[in-house]
Amino acid sequence: MALLRLLVDNLQNRLRTLPDGRGSDRRCRGAAKVFLFLFPLLLSGQSPSEIARILERLDRLEQENRALTEQVRTLTERLGVTTSPTATPALTPEERLEIVEHRVEEQAQTKVESSQKYPIRLTGMALFNAFMNSRQSGGADYPVVAGATGVGHSGATVRQSILGLQFQDPGAVLGGKAHGSIYMDFFAGANNNAFRVRTATIQLDWKDRAIAAGLEKPIFNPREPSSLAQVGISPLTGAGNLWLWLPQVRVEQELHFTRSTGLRGQVGVVQTRELGPYAGTATPEAARPGLEGRFNFYHRLDEERRLEMAVGFHTSTSHALGAAIPSNLVSLDWFFNPWKRVEFNGFFYSGTNVAHLGSGTRQGFGAYGRYVYGIESMGGWGQATIHAAPRWDLHFFTGQIDDANQHLIAGAIGKNLLYGGNVYFRVAPNVLTGIELTQLRTMYIGQGVRINNHYDLALAYFF
Repeated sequence: MALLRLLVDNLQNRLRTLPDGRGSDRRCRGAAKVFLFLFPLLLSGQSPSEIARILERLDRLEQENRALTEQVRTLTERLGVTTSPTATPALTPEERLEIVEHRVEEQAQTKVESSQKYPIRLTGMALFNAFMNSRQSGGADYPVVAGATGVGHSGATVRQSILGLQFQDPGAVLGGKAHGSIYMDFFAGANNNAFRVRTATIQLDWKDRAIAAGLEKPIFNPREPSSLAQVGISPLTGAGNLWLWLPQVRVEQELHFTRSTGLRGQVGVVQTRELGPYAGTATPEAARPGLEGRFNFYHRLDEERRLEMAVGFHTSTSHALGAAIPSNLVSLDWFFNPWKRVEFNGFFYSGTNVAHLGSGTRQGFGAYGRYVYGIESMGGWGQATIHAAPRWDLHFFTGQIDDANQHLIAGAIGKNLLYGGNVYFRVAPNVLTGIELTQLRTMYIGQGVRINNHYDLALAYFF
């Protein structure tokens, strides 16, 4: 009986060490108490060797129970529930449901629901502009050439605000990823009520190649100057920035020479938007196919500095009065930030019959009777950016278009030049204000130079 009492005491001590938890722990304690009640009866007829084997089994059961208890504790911690006596009590189903509802509401504020259950991101810019032009604006809010002498023109508008949707599909054919966007604004209507599509892209990406289709800037000229004053059309339109958004399909391929150096090539087919001749009478075909390309060499100096240099081309043919007028150009664009706070970027082109790409002067080809010919053109733009402080950015830019005078008659635009700059101040992480001053100088053949000064105060809220 002394041995029996020793075994009972041993079992009671082990029972006290079991954790007072829920679920499987509680069932284990109940089973142990029943076993303790019956234990004297079980041992009454057992030999010392059999009793030793029973104790060995009890040890194994106790180890298994501790392991099971630890697993239960780990699982409850992962579920946000604790079994520690001093910790916060476990959440009830109602409390858990309330937390889930709050999280769903938070997600609803940052995501737009789509019928295909893939995330869509709402983005854009609410932009307010107050502007003033001098006497040679030609009556336009944002003139691209200086017009006839008249009264000064000023006002305010929000029609340059942009609304966009971005989407992404995590999977596509052959392991690629699909993504895209569409951006709209109200610039087509003077009363802020004409909604229009600016750009749209659907793109499939793989590791080093991509296929894209949509409405974008010409492939050979993806860069733009920085401006909050001229957003409805690209900045420096009419002064060297060939920007017109064109339907296009393009393929891209990237070659890696080293970890920091490579070449990215783009070739695609675009649909041009043909314009009539600058003088004479002719009606060209409204749209024509064109071939464009760009080959961008890049080199990263470090994590913050890089050098990019790209060459591009465009070729198409305009049809008017039964004649085919070639449209060809070559281009060069660049980006370089030799210091952390200083950047240089720009674009240059030379070609024939380029007005349908967004030159602004509308002088692509001439037509006099049955005589039709393309007009040679040369132009480009450059910008210097200074990140003066965490909240302050300065941009200084200039650009021009120079059409061949020998192809023009009196009154045509021989050269169109713009220069100016702006200051950005970041009021908040997503609120930007800017002041911009530009001067536009348009040189008319035989009629001298007309000048328009533009002053703009902008306030932008990005979302």
